This record gives sequence, C-alpha cells and structure tokens, in this order.
Amino acid sequence: MPAPQKSMLSRLSKMNFIAKGINLPMNWADMGAQFPDAFTEAERMAPPPSPMNLFREPTFNKYHVDSARRIGVMFEDYIDGICGAICEAIGKWMKMASVAGLTINGPVGNILPGGVIGPPLAPLIMAHAPREKKQNLKYSTAIANAIDVQWQKWHMGLTGALMYPSFAVFPGPMAPPMPNAPIPLIALSSSGESGLSPGALKNRMEENFGAFWAFHSSNLFDAIAKAFNSIFQIFKASTILTNVLGTGPVPSFAPPASPVGPVVAGFSVPTPGVFK
Repeated sequence: MPAPQKSMLSRLSKMNFIAKGINLPMNWADMGAQFPDAFTEAERMAPPPSPMNLFREPTFNKYHVDSARRIGVMFEDYIDGICGAICEAIGKWMKMASVAGLTINGPVGNILPGGVIGPPLAPLIMAHAPREKKQNLKYSTAIANAIDVQWQKWHMGLTGALMYPSFAVFPGPMAPPMPNAPIPLIALSSSGESGLSPGALKNRMEENFGAFWAFHSSNLFDAIAKAFNSIFQIFKASTILTNVLGTGPVPSFAPPASPVGPVVAGFSVPTPGVFK
C-alpha cells in the first residue's frame, strides 16, 4: 500500500481543529447597544463563511466574519502544507527502511529490537514543510522533530516473527537469500508505539515549540497529533512487510546421512523497500 495520503491527514486535522469551535476574536463580549450603530447595515450582517472554516465568528459583523475567514484560510494552507510534507516523508522512509537485525532458526526469523532501520523523518519533512514565515517555520520544526523522535522510537522498538518455510528443512549447507512470507505490519509490536499516541505526540510538539508565543499553537498541535495517530493505525493495517531476505547455515547438513536440515543462527540481508 502507498504511504499515508495527504488528503486524509489534512482533512482529519482540519476536522479536529473545527471541532474545537474557536471564535475570532477570542473572548468576545457584547459591547452593548451602541456597537451595532457604529456600522452600516451591510457591515452588521455579512454572509457567514463556510461551516468548514476553521474558525467561527462570534457575530455576523463583516469584520468578525472577514477575520475568521482570512485567518482560517491561513491555517488551512498551513495544515495542507505540513500534512503533505509528513506523508511524503513517510513515503520516502518506506522506500529506504530495511530489516537489519534478524535471527533465523528453522522457519522462524525473529526481529530484534533496533532491527528495523530507516532514515530520520525530520529532514525529510522539513524539505517540503511550510517555512516561509517565522511562525510557520517554528510550527513545522516543532512538528517535524516530534514525529521524527517518536517515529524512531516506534520503528526501533519493532519486534515480531517472520516466516521462512523452506528454512525448516533446507537441502544444502547454506540457505541462499530468500524472501520472507509477507505479513502485515500490524502483526509486529513495538515498545515505542505509545510515543505516537495523540497525547504524547502533542506534548512533544509543545516541548519543541518552547516559549515562542503564537495563538492557537496548542490547538494546532492537538489537531495534527490526533489526525496523525488515526492515519498511523491505518498505515499499520495496510502496510505489508515483504522481501526481507534471510539466509543462514545448515549445520546438520551432511549427506548422505543427513541430506536436509534447518537453518541455524541465520540472519537478514538488509534490503531497502521492504515496507509496501
């Protein structure tokens, strides 16, 4: 399956943000009967923005509506940009990642902790992340580094069993490199997966963001972290681990008395592109 899709991650992030019901201006309080009199009739009753706008307007005053629409578009553009960068980075990771730590005995190959290796995600994300403005750069850096650290903990913690049926009784002194029987990624487990939970991911983003002040940063991080976890669960279920090449000796091979035997202390031949 392909990497997570930008359209899905972006749409989920926006829906999470909309659900917060954020008004602009914030903490608006009715200023009394004289407030409407300060505007023309057209200014007092402007058409509201789309229900899918990221921010809500506290009144139909033209300036409230325009503010909610304008800033909403800015955040939509940012979310589209960062979600596209994240998905593209994961796609590149899938093409470059490999299984280097594998111990094979008989037909079973056990992935050891740290056995799945791949490139860091932060540089891959930042290559296409929005960064034309100082605030966007800060957002993108915080998000990219958070996903990078937590993703690395997840893939470095992956463990599980791969099957090599022909290695149970191989007719030779050394089994040549052969692919595993394909399995879904979700069949593996990882001690680091909790770091990709919405709460852990959001907290890491906020820690990376530091003391830099910006409206709605916490809401943005929360929306993206929740959406990322949703597409990560789909990613695990739809991704197949395949073509992990295994090889190893057959110590008991001694024809004619013992013409076949199991692979013992076999290992993997690291090959990129095993996540499909």
